[in-house]
Amino acid sequence: MHKYLKSVNLIFIALAAALGVQATQSKADVSSIHLPKGFTIKVFADEKTKHGELLENARFMAFDKNGDMYVSIAKAGKIVKVIDINHDGIADDVQTVVKNLNLPQGMVFLDDVLLLANQDGIVKVEGLFAAPSRKQVVKATPFISNLAVGWHTLKTIKLSPDGYLYINIGSSCNVCVEADATRATILRYTLDGKPAGALLTLGRHQQSAIWAHGLRNSQGFAWHPTSGEMFATNNGSDMRSEAKGGKINDGLPPEHLNKIEAGKHYGWPYCWGNQVQDPNFVGEKEFCKTTQAPAITFISHATPIGITFLGESMFPEVYKNGAIVALHGSWNREQKSGYKLVHVKFDAKAKPTEVEDFATGWLEGNQAWGRPVDAVVGTDGALYVSDDSAHAIYRITYQ
Repeated sequence: MHKYLKSVNLIFIALAAALGVQATQSKADVSSIHLPKGFTIKVFADEKTKHGELLENARFMAFDKNGDMYVSIAKAGKIVKVIDINHDGIADDVQTVVKNLNLPQGMVFLDDVLLLANQDGIVKVEGLFAAPSRKQVVKATPFISNLAVGWHTLKTIKLSPDGYLYINIGSSCNVCVEADATRATILRYTLDGKPAGALLTLGRHQQSAIWAHGLRNSQGFAWHPTSGEMFATNNGSDMRSEAKGGKINDGLPPEHLNKIEAGKHYGWPYCWGNQVQDPNFVGEKEFCKTTQAPAITFISHATPIGITFLGESMFPEVYKNGAIVALHGSWNREQKSGYKLVHVKFDAKAKPTEVEDFATGWLEGNQAWGRPVDAVVGTDGALYVSDDSAHAIYRITYQ
């Protein structure tokens, strides 16, 4: 019983950290945020906005065909619409449009249809644009069902440039061998919800949806604007050491940005960084040499989540080939890391070359007042950032 309660408690801690409830619940104060010269950050929506209390624990964002923003509120099981009536860069109202969901996070619009990623499956929302008033809340119907749940349970869905749907499935543990082959993966489906994984299945066997595996928790992914290659953030394991039976080292393992390719294995649970073997969880001999090394790494336990490429942004040309990644922040590190946005530079061959700070200030000393979750370029070319601790959406522009 003691072991069971301990396990349940660890699951609760991990889910609470994912939903952003561990940092101090402070109001958004962008005066402390530092950006490169020429950039400005403002609060787009928060508790001061009409019905802004609906933004509590805001997670992922998506824009519809009209340029309106939708935000997933995982903890409350709903999707809200953030409305900027006069298009002045400051939201005027927040409205609930879908409710009674199961820990929703990722969203993607397919014309008039909205696909939502619940923890246990993808649901379809139709009639969203026909809702005439605030009181009308549309319903969701099943689209892809029976996805694995528990532990790293929040899911993202996105549409690739070549017309496929991709979904992340996080691991069921910190470090373990998964009994369910779909855990710690990215899955691929057709637009009609059929599995379209990397390995073609012949005969009577059902087609697998697994596109890439060995990914402990890859909630954020996007496609490079020129190469079309897919890149995904990934969160490394906790409480690791560089020596067998050694003391926990807060500097291990590094977090990853991976170039996602069909059928590749990205190391977890046995390897991290540049194909480094975890001495306390060893797989088959020489296995790490067969895995895909990260495209670039971030500081350990910074929890990279949202990623967006800047090709459609209003930012200067020097940024257009790169990406912004939201580092949600560490939860078990003595010296906290993350709590900021970083700019990942890419070269002319679409290869990441450098990570530099872009927006800092949510972490002051060793205390955090905010936790960036997602970063998305809006239809107006501005960069929007969600914060599930300060319960706000920020808007970053370049003069």
